[in-house]
Parts: sequence; C-alpha cells; structure tokens
Amino acid sequence: MNQSLELHVIFGTGPVGISLAEELLTRGKRVRLVNRSGKGEIPTGAELVAGDASRLDIVQERSRGAAVIYNATHAPYEQWPEILPRLQENMIEGAASAGAKLVVIDTLYLYGETHGQPMTEATSYAATSRKGRLRAELAWGYLQAHRTGKVHVTIGRAADFFGPRVLNSALGQYVFPTALSGQPALTLGNIDLPHSYSYMPDIAKGLAVLGEREEALGREWHLPVPPIITTREVLQHIGKELGLGQLPQIFTVSTIEQAKAANIFDETFACEYEELFYQYIEPQIVDSSTIEQAFGLQATPWEESLRNTIRWYQERNRS
Repeated sequence: MNQSLELHVIFGTGPVGISLAEELLTRGKRVRLVNRSGKGEIPTGAELVAGDASRLDIVQERSRGAAVIYNATHAPYEQWPEILPRLQENMIEGAASAGAKLVVIDTLYLYGETHGQPMTEATSYAATSRKGRLRAELAWGYLQAHRTGKVHVTIGRAADFFGPRVLNSALGQYVFPTALSGQPALTLGNIDLPHSYSYMPDIAKGLAVLGEREEALGREWHLPVPPIITTREVLQHIGKELGLGQLPQIFTVSTIEQAKAANIFDETFACEYEELFYQYIEPQIVDSSTIEQAFGLQATPWEESLRNTIRWYQERNRS
C-alpha cells in the first residue's frame, strides 16, 4: 500500500462504506475501512481494521493521519437513541484530533411529512417521529461543530437506497430477488406516488466529492437522485430489463398493520418503522439540483442503474 497517498478513513462497512471505498480508490486515495470485527469482504487495495466506533480512543487512533473521515456507521433502530449521539461525538472528536474533514451520510427522516412538496436543502426540520427528531438534533450538532470551528463537516443526504450490495431497503431484497425468481415483488404503500430513490454508486460518488471540495463544508447536500418517477414505473423498468414484457408480479403492503399481520418484518422492526411509514403513503420528492449544479454531478440513468443492480443480484444468486 502506498503510504504517500492521502488517507481517507471510513467507519462502517455496509453498502455505503464499501461502495465509497471503491469510489475513493478510483480517485487515487489510500482507504482504511473500520468495523467492529475487522472482518469482511472489501475492495482490493483497501485496508480493513477492527475498531469499536463507540470508543473515542479507538476512533482517534484509527483516524490518525487521515485527511477525511466518513461516518457510514449504522445501528438497529431500537438502539439509535443510545448509540447515534455517542457515535456523533466520537466522529467529531476523532476528526478534530486528526485535523481531518468529516463527511456524514444522512437520511430524509428529519424533514418529516412533506405532503408531496419537494425536499430541498432549505426544507425545515419538521419531523414528528422520534427517529426524525433525533436525526434533526444530530444534523444540528454536526453543523454546530463546524460553525464553532471545532471540525470541518459536511452532510450528504440520500433517499431510499438501491443498487449493488443494498439488501435492507424498500427497493432491495424484497424486490430484486423475487422478481428474478418469478415471485411477487413486495412493495410498500401507494406505488403510484412519485418516490425518489438513491443509487448506491451515486451516493458514493457524491460523498467522495463532498470530501474533496472545500466549498462543500459547513453545508447539507442532497446527493444526486435520478428523475422522479413512481415505484410502479421503477418496477416496469425492472420488468423490461428482465425481458418480462410486463410488470413483475406485485404484493403490496398498504399499511404497517398489514405488514405486521403478514409477518413480513420482525416485530421489533415493524414497531420501530411504524412512525416512518408515512414515506410510502405520500409523495417523496427529493430535489438534488444544488449538488448537481455546484459540482457537475448527475445521477445514473434509471435503465443503467437498474441493469447494474439486477446483474449484481444475479451474480449473488450464483455465488
């Protein structure tokens, strides 16, 4: 490994962390991934080390020498109130001790119900859900750390994930594997409403750019999303890519109560997700024009992104 290259440290080895590592490697960065076990498949050329991000001393040690660190950690919903504030504090302190920039991946939860209005970076934090309010507090805290000069921070916000490595998503393991096997795809809420989705490689590219550009600091950014269409139209694209000549079979769960009754999700997850189900019964429209205009980024076209996602699931089935 070339020690002279600029070091970028990613905490978390989920789909975001691994995809971001791939992107950074293509940009000539030295990449260190950190997870609790120190085990897992990573891109060739990256380094993987063990480290508990809930311990400040570990975060500081693993961040030493970094130019940029990325918070791509995650935790089960029921553990958010306990874990996420601690991770936030450690990421801020770790970046500050290293003199590194801090890039954070975030969700749309802090906006709450928007009643179909497009979400921009100027949209108010109006969440009524516990998880949305927590996300709002965390976002404020990250930006406050930047405002006070403690650390240089930027936040990239994404819609529902899809793409290679993405399983736990409304457009993930309940859609692609079933469509490939000829079984009904599970969908949530009203699939005829506009719904923004974020393609994982576009998320990775956006986060990498935020880590590179000084003018990105101290701000929140919506990562690029493809043109807004309905979930039914997404499924039509999937059917076309699979050569079905028609829409894949669909099993729609219109309410969280239906999901509970059908035992689609485990009880803990269903209870935690109930307050977020509004996302599937109102339009979810993300405006990513700010980052597109500022840095010349463009989302991958639907046809290409879905083709790549299907190919990844096919290869996963064969392995």
